[in-house]
Amino acid sequence: MTRDDTVVRDTRPRGGAMYVTRSRGMLSGLLLVLLGIWGAIIPFVGPYFSYAYTPDRAWAWTWGRFWLEVLPGAAAIVGGLMLIGTAHRAVGVFAGWLASAAGAWFVVGPILSRLWGGSTGSAGVPVGGTTHQVLEQIGFFSGLGVVILFLAAQALGRFTVRSVRDIVPTETYRRDTVVTEPAATRPVTEPVAARPVTEPVAARPVAPPVVERERTAPVVETERERTAEFEGNQVATPPAETVQAPAVEHEATPVSGEGATRLHTHRTP
Repeated sequence: MTRDDTVVRDTRPRGGAMYVTRSRGMLSGLLLVLLGIWGAIIPFVGPYFSYAYTPDRAWAWTWGRFWLEVLPGAAAIVGGLMLIGTAHRAVGVFAGWLASAAGAWFVVGPILSRLWGGSTGSAGVPVGGTTHQVLEQIGFFSGLGVVILFLAAQALGRFTVRSVRDIVPTETYRRDTVVTEPAATRPVTEPVAARPVTEPVAARPVAPPVVERERTAPVVETERERTAEFEGNQVATPPAETVQAPAVEHEATPVSGEGATRLHTHRTP
């Protein structure tokens, strides 16, 4: 099945800002588990190699050992296991506080136990010489509590601070809760009929742009030009035809009288 054919459904709770990578508290949690086991078991097995508080007998049970060593050791173990397996900020913070309380109780518990256990307290008295007693005090209570408190505080800081890796959602909270489902089958659509391809229309010739002719100002005829034109028309006009009248015939009419004659003239048309 390809990636496109599956739908990944993440069933982790909402609130992505509360989740971190699972490795955030793994190292601190592992060290806390080891130190908690040491703190809870050392009073019972320490007498085998002369490393003990009174009573210096192996597997000797007292209420002082339960309240001052077994109980804080168990709290450190639980806190470490929670830090190893959680990817939730709230759970990590609770585990850090629980481990911190266990470390603090390893330090102040023997001191407070003198209030109800007398001058020696409920923890008993370290056996051996001075150097040996110092090492027992460090390994059983004060030094062990300080180291547990340091690791718990470091885990608290890692779960409360938002790092650069937390800006973008990190890995899935629980990969085993991611369910893959087959994608819904898409309906098969019929192929769309291909449209007929039309031939490209021939481009029409583009007419050249009409250049507007410049309008010339009307010619103003001067008086001299008009006079010259008028004289030229007169020269070019052909002369009018002249009709010559026919000669007039004179008839001599005898005039009565003393020899006088009257001339009658008439014009023929």
